[in-house]
Amino acid sequence: MEAKELLPQLYKTEYRKIISVLCKLFGIVHIEIAEDIATDTFLLAAESWSVKGTPENPAAWLYTVAKNKTKDYLKRHKLFSEKIVTDLKYSQNSFEEFDMDLSPKNITDSQLQMIFAICNPIIPVDAQIGLALRILCGFSIDEIAEAFLTNKETINKRLFRAKEKLRLENIKIEFPNEDEIDNRLETVLTTLYLLFNEGYHASSPKNHLRKELCLEAMRLNYFLIENESTNKPSVNALMALMCFHSSRLEARTNTMGETILYEAQDRLQWDEALIEKGNCFLIKSAQGQEISKYHLEASIAYWHSTRIENTNKWDSILHLYNRSLQMEYSPIAALNRTFALAKVVGNEKAINEALKLELNENHFYHSLLGYLYADFDKEKAISHFGAALKLAKSINDKLTIENYLRNLRN
Repeated sequence: MEAKELLPQLYKTEYRKIISVLCKLFGIVHIEIAEDIATDTFLLAAESWSVKGTPENPAAWLYTVAKNKTKDYLKRHKLFSEKIVTDLKYSQNSFEEFDMDLSPKNITDSQLQMIFAICNPIIPVDAQIGLALRILCGFSIDEIAEAFLTNKETINKRLFRAKEKLRLENIKIEFPNEDEIDNRLETVLTTLYLLFNEGYHASSPKNHLRKELCLEAMRLNYFLIENESTNKPSVNALMALMCFHSSRLEARTNTMGETILYEAQDRLQWDEALIEKGNCFLIKSAQGQEISKYHLEASIAYWHSTRIENTNKWDSILHLYNRSLQMEYSPIAALNRTFALAKVVGNEKAINEALKLELNENHFYHSLLGYLYADFDKEKAISHFGAALKLAKSINDKLTIENYLRNLRN
């Protein structure tokens, strides 16, 4: 594979490893130095590989260069090296003996510790997600800006403020102790949950789905499962939820990129292997007495991922939505509940419940009402789909709504 094709892939997989190890080495107060060294490593790779060709072991080449650049930086910046000399455990005269630990264990540990450092409640949630995308997922500023529907300047300022806050609070890159794990873990799971949702229900006008965001959220969540201290029921429940939803990604859009609603999806396109993994994680999440919102959402997703179509299925989904809303109210969850309600008691009663939500600025709200009215009041259905079309941001969502309007008017 040529360098121009390989390097973007390696950037996604190796950048996060290098920067996590460097941040652990230097401390989060020096995160910009870690970013510079990691970025310079890939810039050198782009220059060198285009002339000399791709090395036999590209990842090992990157690690060697990162180590050498770190060593060179310490030599050139005496005050910096003196300041952190105790932590690095080497003398000023033995730079040649310095060796950055890029062993698989240290890479994994460093990434897990970075998750907890970044997902810190002292910074806003959108900044946590932004840092996770930048540092742990290797996303460019342009890609993050697109995900958040904003510009590069806004993202740069947001990330700068977040890093400055972490620096001022002297946040350590370390694994929380047993007493702190549960409290800190909840923030981490919230960040991963939102990251996954950004991929599954992408707010970008260009992309309805951002599968790479879903995959990154799952990868980061799997780090938590692999570690004994964080392999908790809620972590497994969130992983089950991600697996069930991801199993239907291919069936959610057609070849034109238009959204295919649940009932019209081709079940043969559902990924049975992911559904099976979801089942395994859901079973593991049942250990202990804890019932989190992720357990309930994963159970709803489980029913949506089965091919069973009967009243009991929708009764179960409706019951789970009721429990979920009692645990933590969400207008969107309440809106989703009305679809299950329609399956159990009929469209007219579901419409009455939906109208009470008054989510007039949400295009999903109007789309659902349009869908529910379509069977018996085309005029109202057209009105709601028209409102949804004005509010929708995604090009694919607009195309889907336009198709409904076209069918209703014919």
